This record gives sequence, C-alpha cells and structure tokens, in this order.
Amino acid sequence: MKDNYVIGIDFGTESGRVMLVRVADGEEIAWSVVPYPNGVMDRQLPCGTPLGHDWALQDPRDYITVLKEGVPKVMREAGITAGQVLGIGTDFTACTILPTLRDGTPLATLPQYASNPHAWVKLWKHHAAQPEAVRINEIGAARNEPVMRMYNGRYSSEWFFSKVLQIVDEAPEIYAAAERIVEAADWIVWQMTGELRPNECTAGYKDMWTKGVGYPSKEFFAALDPRLENVVAGKLSTEFYLLGSKAGGLTPQMAALTGLNAGTPVAVGNIDAHVAVPACGVVKPGVLCMIMGTSLCHMLMANEKHFVEGVAGVVEDGIVPGFWGYEAGQAAVGDIYAWFFRAFGANPDEVTAKAAQLQPGQSGLVALDWWNGNRSVLMDADLTGLILGMTLGTQPEEIYRALIEATAFGTYTVIKAFEKKGVPIDQLVACGGLPQKSPLVMQIFADVTNRAIHLPKSLQASGLGAAMHGAVAAGVYKDIAEAASKMAGLQDLCYKPNAGAHEVYEKLYAEYITLHDYFGRGANDAMKRLKALKG
Repeated sequence: MKDNYVIGIDFGTESGRVMLVRVADGEEIAWSVVPYPNGVMDRQLPCGTPLGHDWALQDPRDYITVLKEGVPKVMREAGITAGQVLGIGTDFTACTILPTLRDGTPLATLPQYASNPHAWVKLWKHHAAQPEAVRINEIGAARNEPVMRMYNGRYSSEWFFSKVLQIVDEAPEIYAAAERIVEAADWIVWQMTGELRPNECTAGYKDMWTKGVGYPSKEFFAALDPRLENVVAGKLSTEFYLLGSKAGGLTPQMAALTGLNAGTPVAVGNIDAHVAVPACGVVKPGVLCMIMGTSLCHMLMANEKHFVEGVAGVVEDGIVPGFWGYEAGQAAVGDIYAWFFRAFGANPDEVTAKAAQLQPGQSGLVALDWWNGNRSVLMDADLTGLILGMTLGTQPEEIYRALIEATAFGTYTVIKAFEKKGVPIDQLVACGGLPQKSPLVMQIFADVTNRAIHLPKSLQASGLGAAMHGAVAAGVYKDIAEAASKMAGLQDLCYKPNAGAHEVYEKLYAEYITLHDYFGRGANDAMKRLKALKG
C-alpha cells in the first residue's frame, strides 16, 4: 500500500482543502487550499440582492470548483496517477443546507430563482433563522417531543429545520419549488457519485433524525407550520448510511473533472469536527477531543447514552460506529484572544511572553468567556463577556491571561457536566489551529482541567479524517478504528498539568462558577438587559 493514496476534502467556511494522504501510514503527501470564488455572502447576492442581518450564504458551484482545481493540483504535485488513488472522503461545515430539484440541481443555479436569497446555500453560521428556532423549541417543549431531549431542549438557529422553517416563512415559493432539501455534506457526495446517500452523523446532530426512530411525527411538523406536515415524505431522505460506508463510485463526469478514475470509491459525508476525532487517534470512550480554533468543539464518546447539560447532541454511531457520540462546545475561544489584540492594539508576542511569566491568581482577575454567548453548558446566545477585578494598575498581559483562563474554565465546566452524569473523561487531545500556535493556552488548559493534553501528528485533522473514511469506504481497512491505528497518531509533545497551579485554579474556578451561575442561570439578567439597550 506504500504507493497508494486516498484523498480527503475538507469543505470549510471560506475555502476547501484537498489533501493527498498515503494510505499505508497517513503521511500527508500534498495539499491544496482552494478559496471559494464567492466566499461567504453576508451582504448581498452576486446579482446585487441585499441580504438581511445575520445572513450567511454560499454558492454551491464553489464546492465543485474545489474538486476541479484542488484534486488535479495535489496529484500533479505528488506526481501520481489516477490508479494510485484508492478512495475519497469528504467533510463539511454543519449545518449547511440547500434546496434542489429532484436530480440535485441547486435552485440557486436556475435563472428564475437566482435573485431569491432562500434559493442559495445557507451556511452553518447563518443565524437569521433565530425566530424559527425559538418556535421549534417552544412547540417542542409544549408537545414534550422526545427528540428535543437529544438537543437538551435547545434546537439551534444554525440547524436544519430552523433554516427550512425560515424558507417556509419568508419564501414559500422556494419551499414549494424545492423537490429536495439536503445537507451540503450529502449534496457534494451526491454530485460526485450520482447517488444520494445521506450520512447518519449530520442527520443525527443537526436534522432531528434518531437512529431506530426516524424523524419526529407529521403532527409535530404540522404544529410548526401546516405546510411542513409532509416535509419528510415530500422533500427529505429517510434512509441514512453509517460513517465510513461507500456512497458510490465517482461518475464519469466527475472523473473527467478531477482527473481521477471513474468508479473510485467515495465515502458518505461527515461533519468537519466529528471527522477530526479519529484523525487524532481517538476511537474509544474516555478521551475528550477538543477542536480548537476561533471556537471550540468538545467531542466525546461513551458506551451509553446520557443526557448531559449543555450537550448539543448525543447520537448513536455519531462519531465512531459502536459508540454514542457527544458534542458540546464554546462559542468563542480564539475569537476572544483575537478581539483582545485587536481592541488593545497589543503586540501578540510581547503580551504573550509577559502573560506566561504571571502566576495563577497573580492578576487578581477572573473573567466569563461569553464574548459570543454561551454554547455549553447554558446554551444561551444572549449572554455576554465579563472581567472582574480591574484596577488602575491592571496590565494588558493580565487581561489576556485572564481571558485564556476563562476559556479554560469554560472547558472545565463542560468536563464537570459530563462527569456529573457518569460520563468519564480521562484524557484530552487537542487539534486545530490554537494547539499548534500557543503553548501558553495549552498549558493553562492542562493546569485548569488537571489533565494531560496530547496533540495529534496531523495539523489538518479534518482533512486526514476525511481521507481515513475514504480508505474505509474503499475497503483498505475494515473500519475507522483500524484506519486510525495505521494512519493517525499523537505527537511526542504532551502538556502535563502542574499540581500547584491547579490548586490555585480551583480557587479561581470557584469564583468563575459563582459568576457563571449568577449571570447565566437567571439570578441577574443584567447582560441581556444591557444587550437590549444596544438595540
């Protein structure tokens, strides 16, 4: 297998990353980043149609551009032939959806619909469906819908049915014209293979589908809006496929576009955060995988299903087949650090060096990490940030360190929520941009959580994870665990907790959690009142 390869394609927010990976050992041979020509459309469509507040759209043709430009490029750079590529895997941001015709043609590409924003791809961070999310949560609670427990009663504006309901509310003509409404993760695989084979991961975490149960009842959808009563039978798929399974082979048209062989196996789709977990070598319970960047996703597996406060979803076979997969997260981490340097005009290297010299508690500050609301465990987007303890002597490095500590306290709160429900966490593995760039952040996270933090060998865990699933779909490995044993691994570098630092952080954490509960659980809604005054 040393001369054979798989391709992993990570469809991100601004671009697509194509990786060529050696199947025998996971060595990353070549990669290419292809920016989306239309990027993220949050102000207007290409035709000039203006977009409202909190909109985030994309052009599905940009995803095809990634295939057309990225795949041939990595093959040229590596000097390999099409016959050496054994399989392809993909991952996508989620929940990202689009309305299509029955054959998969996006409505956005048809002239009669091109000027209607609802015909285009709604990106994961499209938040304009918040009123619809509120309606789903209120009606779901009133009806005591079982599926709502899977999302802790808080279905997000980012997710599938919030966005579908917004189309119904604001563009019923688009809803009527849509013969299919699909996740982009499944649409791109559909285009590559000619087969619509939706994946269980995205359906479970974002689309209200439960393995062994299916979707909620027609009555629930009718309660949301009578026009949604037959949405499942009329516009959705009802058969879903296990992660790592083969969706089909590359069509002759896609083979010509990419330079690969027709029939090359393609895996069913996946979510970017979830596919990163086995690429970090995590294929069993007890290990929390942290995908750390502008925000933070906490991915964890367990042998049993538990309803844990603040978990955004618990899905059978949702990360690695055979286990229950849990997803939690923090809405801002790297974004908070970036805000600090931008707002204060501080030199990152100088401030970081000074912050590293401070001892836990030395600044006299404690902060709440809610600059972009709270995702877990409170699941409240209207909460805001706070720094307590400022004086005339407070220095920039002290503020910066307090912000890092606050984000670490947020992760510690998530860990404690899992442990409270009997879901153990013995070890942490961190991937993404932050772990590679900031030793200070990683050491503080280790000291606060009192757990060792390992880093994966791959700097591009999502792309590698997609490639690994492509190898499984091609039959090279029997399952993702075997693929991980050959293609994934950890660095020698490990951030180990300092017992003395953790002792001080326990005292600071007690102050953090007091503020957390006071402002976050209804004792004082000052943050929301202040936000309302802003208009």
